[in-house]
Amino acid sequence: MKSKIISVLVVFISVHAVSQEKEPGMKTLGKAIVDKFPTTRTFDLQYEQLGPSNYDSELFGNKFERGRVENHSRFKAAFNLPFYASKSKRFVLTTSLRYKYESYQFGDIYNYTTTQTYRRENEDVHYWAGALTATYMSSLFKKPIIYSATVSVDGNEEDLQRVKGFASAVLVLKRTPSTTITAGVLVLVDPSSIVPLTPLFSINHKFKNSKWDMDFILPQRLLFRRELLENGRISLGTELNTESFYLNLNSSNLQGVYELNQLELKSGITYEYSFTPKLIAFVKGGFNNVVSARITEKGERTNRYVYDQKEDTQGYFRFGVSYNLFNRK
Repeated sequence: MKSKIISVLVVFISVHAVSQEKEPGMKTLGKAIVDKFPTTRTFDLQYEQLGPSNYDSELFGNKFERGRVENHSRFKAAFNLPFYASKSKRFVLTTSLRYKYESYQFGDIYNYTTTQTYRRENEDVHYWAGALTATYMSSLFKKPIIYSATVSVDGNEEDLQRVKGFASAVLVLKRTPSTTITAGVLVLVDPSSIVPLTPLFSINHKFKNSKWDMDFILPQRLLFRRELLENGRISLGTELNTESFYLNLNSSNLQGVYELNQLELKSGITYEYSFTPKLIAFVKGGFNNVVSARITEKGERTNRYVYDQKEDTQGYFRFGVSYNLFNRK
């Protein structure tokens, strides 16, 4: 469920920019989305390196292992392409593809059941996803509103695993030259979802007589941002990220396909630089706190987990480059 909430926020927060125009159009919507979420641009590549950390885990509610992850890295690639737009430009269909590769290198691991210490082989995982999104812009109570619906499929190197869906509606509650407030609702079409409906809320505020602005999106981010140097921007704050992938397991306790869902709270600094209107790069770093890391049977709700892991705070560094084919200025 967490991954769907974060994904729909891409459309949700775009209302900030849309609401500033008297006759907002899909072109404005697109610019707002890609400005805040690099992964929504035409092409996006990211690499992340996380520092070493210790962990302690439970299996079926019993102490299982404690150990150390010596090295953990992620590579992500994304592709997005709008392939249909109505004559009014208020209805758009977009296709998206995602790929992720994660690599783990382990140190010593202690097993509570056998009371033995051993070494685990390095683990590499692959994850892919494809989606079709329909977005429609309209007005309600004389205020801009955006409707969005997405159908997605995902899997690993073994096979296609799941089909998911969700829809959202977001309305501008307030708009002034300095402040925009929006609210909406997310509807989840997924048996693994704990709740079928999720409220959405955001505030964007430009401080008076200052170059700084605040970007708050519940529950995804709280950032303070300002322009820095020519064609650059710096951001300070905290973001909530989700990571997930599928595991094909064949052990005495776990057999079949399982899902790992991890919730991370990243705090630190980001610097973005625009080489051209279409080519943008960024670097970011700080501290990563793993709020939750659980494994469930495929399609099961995350509160029905079989494996739970606690992990120490670790440092992280990420850089990326993206290319937006349709940006002209």
